[in-house]
Amino acid sequence: MRLRQNAVAALGERRIQSKWSRNLRWSQPAATRRIVVFVLSVWMAVLGASVSAQETWQSALSRMPLETKVGELNRTNCVTLMLGAFQSNAIVKALVFMPGATDELYFFRRAHAEVTNTNPSLLDAVVALTNQTYIQATFQPPLFLLHTSEDTLDVIAVVKNKSTAAKLRQRLVSDRLLFDDAGWDEVRAALHNKMSVGLRPFSNAPESGHFYRHNFAACGATEWETLEAIALADKTAFTVHWFTVGFTIDQRSGVVPGINHLHAP
Repeated sequence: MRLRQNAVAALGERRIQSKWSRNLRWSQPAATRRIVVFVLSVWMAVLGASVSAQETWQSALSRMPLETKVGELNRTNCVTLMLGAFQSNAIVKALVFMPGATDELYFFRRAHAEVTNTNPSLLDAVVALTNQTYIQATFQPPLFLLHTSEDTLDVIAVVKNKSTAAKLRQRLVSDRLLFDDAGWDEVRAALHNKMSVGLRPFSNAPESGHFYRHNFAACGATEWETLEAIALADKTAFTVHWFTVGFTIDQRSGVVPGINHLHAP
């Protein structure tokens, strides 16, 4: 009886070993595939990070040709050409003309920059402006700002609702945005179905009449970065509430460059 029990036990052990061996044979390729996929994923992530680390705003803008060959940038073509040339890329998410820069073009009318390149790029336009006018360029990742000493480059953003602010920092605005001399009502209407929050003030509000006109292009920016672009373009501060963001006039002001050397238009 004991020998039979031992035989049965041995048979059961062989069946278990056989089943385990089959499972091992089947699982080994799957495990190997998972390891290979993991290694490739890590390698691609490292490669992507390396490419991003090597990329600069200069190289990104140099790949964006101006849509029209131009000999001079001035109040009649500068903003339209440069915003139109801005394209999606991994480094710069928005190109913003701040009020000081647009004042140089439209109010003082003294910004004239010669472009000598045969096939100029957006980078060539930036270099021409910053070398030949009072307009300066500052990259505040991921926003590229064209401004003067008249502008304040840091945005005043007050967070009243942290969960809403966190979502704004994570969510992307899917479409490309381009606002060329656009008023507040136009910007608000264009973003109505693209943002997860409502923008205030409402249309036709008296206070929005004191906002600067909007001149910026954005692509691949988060909702938070889009709010910053708006504030930098129209000289406002914003406050994040539950499902709404309110803009108010930014009272800070810098020094207008070269005011004693203005000439009549």
